[in-house]
Amino acid sequence: MRVVVALGGNALVRRGDTPDAQPQRHNVDRAVRSLAPLAEKHELIITHGNGPQVGVLSLESVNDPNLTRPYPLDTIGAETQGMIGYWMLQALQNALPGRQVMAMINQTLVSAVDPAFENPTKFVGQVYDREEAEKLAGEYGWTIRQDGEAWRRVVPSPRPQRVIETRLIRELVRLGTVVVCAGGGGIPVFRNDVGRLEGVEAVIDKDLTAAVLAESMDADALLILTDVPRVMRNFGAPEQEEITHTTPHELRAEDFPAGSMGPKVAAASGFVERTGDMAAIGLLDQCVEILAGTAGTIVTPNATWPLESTL
Repeated sequence: MRVVVALGGNALVRRGDTPDAQPQRHNVDRAVRSLAPLAEKHELIITHGNGPQVGVLSLESVNDPNLTRPYPLDTIGAETQGMIGYWMLQALQNALPGRQVMAMINQTLVSAVDPAFENPTKFVGQVYDREEAEKLAGEYGWTIRQDGEAWRRVVPSPRPQRVIETRLIRELVRLGTVVVCAGGGGIPVFRNDVGRLEGVEAVIDKDLTAAVLAESMDADALLILTDVPRVMRNFGAPEQEEITHTTPHELRAEDFPAGSMGPKVAAASGFVERTGDMAAIGLLDQCVEILAGTAGTIVTPNATWPLESTL
């Protein structure tokens, strides 16, 4: 099988961790120990989050007295792809001796006329009081919004259209390579009025990019791995219940938080609707069981896995 795995940010920075490199590398090693059995039996493509790392580097960039302007988000996205990709590459090579592994820096195409550019909603970076936030917004051209009692920068979150390097990824997989790619949803780029690619200050949802990539790669399964064992119906209420096997139609009838489970459910449902294949949401440590259908929330066209005929 060809499997695309989307690792949540918790795979690299767990609750209580410092942002130092050592605990993050320890968590990468842990993630790879779970993924290695999949790589031994299947074609594997791995994507990952980078939100905590982007936050740290953005803060460093804003506060660096040697810079006249902070580095733009597309550049910081590339930095974090390279950093996390290196950690993943080395850990996978150590776990899979003799297997070829490639970590790539990827661009993800977005539409220049995506409505998200007219309504930035994604909070990034540190919190400020209103006076400091307005000062920085005027100095750097940021858009700011209130976040609780504080103020923060917001950026657009356009929908991913395609990973630019898809053809190269497909060829690497054909050759038996384990590929780490599209970190943080990929570096957001658009085509300008003369057809050239340009980076843009935005944040792309990593799970939606993973779904787009899985579809374009003709993947048999998309696994979205996070820090909860299953999707919960009525989460937090006395009547909450785990969802084990379901369909996109059933999931779309539920209400999930836009900032957490919502994008994961949307990515999984969209992939299944467009391909007729399987997607799942569950724990990183249970990825083998999830693919077997005995753990996680399994999403298929008819709520069965392995798929049963609907004819």
